[in-house]
Amino acid sequence: MRSAFLLLKRDLVQLSPGGAQGTATLPLLLFLTIAILYPFALGPDAGLLSQTGGAIMWTAALVVSVLPLDRLIRRDQEIGWFDQLLLRGISEELAMAVRMTAHWLSFAPLLLLAATAVGALLDLSPDALRSTLLGLLVGTPGLAALSIIVAAIMAGVGRGAALGGVLFLPMAVPIVIFGAGALAEPDGQGLVYAAAVSLIFVAVAPFASAAAVRAVRDF
Repeated sequence: MRSAFLLLKRDLVQLSPGGAQGTATLPLLLFLTIAILYPFALGPDAGLLSQTGGAIMWTAALVVSVLPLDRLIRRDQEIGWFDQLLLRGISEELAMAVRMTAHWLSFAPLLLLAATAVGALLDLSPDALRSTLLGLLVGTPGLAALSIIVAAIMAGVGRGAALGGVLFLPMAVPIVIFGAGALAEPDGQGLVYAAAVSLIFVAVAPFASAAAVRAVRDF
């Protein structure tokens, strides 16, 4: 438990703004930029803006999730960080689970706060804003899990962010579809499906990303 806490503390410092792999500021700014520019692109139709605002927030969240892929795993893989952890008896699965948690903490809480403010800008109704925030709350862990999986694969094959986007976006589509679809379904089934898909990715991510890290070492 103490090892996991120390790893989480180290990863949060690395992923925080100003850290060696700081990733939180740029995604947040991009999310706000997309959300702020959208009303200008759509025009003054308040009704249409209210109907489509939640979907554009989901789209913005998906876009910002792709940004840090190239930095989540690659640097530590190059300096042999995971090999050092293994020598200390810390498995890759635990390291990946902690990295996934740190990645989510580095962007999701700020994203949810920004989404609350953006909801007012997009003139979302209270119900639509609540559904959007709940959807992002249950969906962003899945996006963080996918980010770790794809980042570990990219670190192994030595490719850039373009490949990461190609791998990441198709797998993220179910979360976005169910999360955004919940805005049109008052029964909340979309949120349940989004949470279920997100939970599956969270459960699989530590093992899949650890396997990718081990594959590089074995190779």
